Amino acid sequence: MKKYTLTVVFDHRGRTERGKEGPLEIRITISRRRTYINTGMRVRRSEFTGSVVNRLDADAMNERLSALLKKVAAVVDEMIAEGREIDSDSVKARLWKSESAKKDALLIWIDEQVKMLPVVEGTAKHYRTLIRRLEEFGAIREWADVTVENIYKFDAWLHTLTKPQTAADIQAGVKPVKITDASVWNYHKNMKTLLYRAERMGKIDRNPYSMMRNEFKKGTKENVEYLTEEEMKAVMSIRPVPGTQMAAARDLFVFQMFTGLSYSDAQAFDISKYKKVDGKWIHTGQRVKTGVPFVNQLLPPAVEVLERYGMQAPKIGNADYNHALKAIQLAAGITTRLHSHLARHTFATYMLSKGVSLQNVSKMLGHTNITQTARYAKVLAQSVHDDFAMIAEMLKEETEKGEQ
Repeated sequence: MKKYTLTVVFDHRGRTERGKEGPLEIRITISRRRTYINTGMRVRRSEFTGSVVNRLDADAMNERLSALLKKVAAVVDEMIAEGREIDSDSVKARLWKSESAKKDALLIWIDEQVKMLPVVEGTAKHYRTLIRRLEEFGAIREWADVTVENIYKFDAWLHTLTKPQTAADIQAGVKPVKITDASVWNYHKNMKTLLYRAERMGKIDRNPYSMMRNEFKKGTKENVEYLTEEEMKAVMSIRPVPGTQMAAARDLFVFQMFTGLSYSDAQAFDISKYKKVDGKWIHTGQRVKTGVPFVNQLLPPAVEVLERYGMQAPKIGNADYNHALKAIQLAAGITTRLHSHLARHTFATYMLSKGVSLQNVSKMLGHTNITQTARYAKVLAQSVHDDFAMIAEMLKEETEKGEQ
């Protein structure tokens, strides 16, 4: 049998820019001839020294590489014994053949990818939810099911889904509400990302989404919900029993309202990253979810919350947080539904209403572009128009009374 060597290498074409992630490949060398198989894993050059290093998921990635090397070795041994030509396409075809024969091969593959993707837990959770949705849908479970027609059917099915209801909602006979276009778009976004990864790995010939450009819209978010100053004061006036979930939820919501931090960023809050300059806590960092830079200064209400928790943000699970916010909404006597992201919306509109420029609010929020921030300004503009309309109606009524 011919001798060969298998080596894991980083981007053998050398196309990866400095500081960016590049592909890890398995190099098959037989009689000085080299063939490369893309592993589907990507790291920075500094994170690979023959094995993956300097990453939180390094152990998981190295285990995956080891398992993949064994599979490639078995395939190459088999092909050499049969006297077949060794090239990347033939090795990939045989390598994935056994996996494709498994029931629910696509779902199994997605689950394996999610475990090794370098993403935060929140994003991994979205991918796991996608797997559950595909299981419920039932028509996209195998590689052969990945077609344009089935993606269209999946989209139509997603639009029939409704938001989860609590036992209290069901008991009260509250009518289910369909999920938003933005939620449907997120499912497509995650599915498209995974299928492009599958295409690079040779699992599918072509990602159907590449033939469906601009087919699925994210949906607009013009009607952004936020709290008025009166509602903000109502929430801040609530004083739950210290040490309870409701107290932690109230304090975390107030902290978010006056920092603009998302739930994940607030939970990752670290006061040691802030510098105290002229009595003000200032920090320039990156968002946990997106890595986008943002500028933050702790305003007095936020500092007040931190001081109650030893200069730490209150810790509470997302589900418990949103559940407790319902009780806070009732206690505050406001009609706007409280949820973790509403605090971020409120921060943005509050800052704009106080005269802070759109560009600066964008930097405070860590938005990738100012268009994301502009929707908050549109909300405020609409509020002004509504007030003008109200005054116009009042003047019209007064004029009509005067003419009588």
